[in-house]
Amino acid sequence: MRRTSWAIVAFAALGMSWIAGSVQPAAADPYDYPWCIQGRDEGYPGYCGYQTYEQCQASASGRDAYCGINPRVAFSQQRIAPRAPR
Repeated sequence: MRRTSWAIVAFAALGMSWIAGSVQPAAADPYDYPWCIQGRDEGYPGYCGYQTYEQCQASASGRDAYCGINPRVAFSQQRIAPRAPR
């Protein structure tokens, strides 16, 4: 009985370590979205977690805030499509 208990504990620990090792962090970075809510409470660049201007405006509505372009998006290098071989 004692060996069985230890075997169950060992397999459970092995399974938990496998599950914990396969967990990946979230891929989306809130600073990679193009719109930021800015204002006195948010500072600059503010919270940049909005994909559309309308989403940002809805969040800014009724607050002392406005929407602006994310500087990390505005001043990042443009992605150039690869050229087709000649």
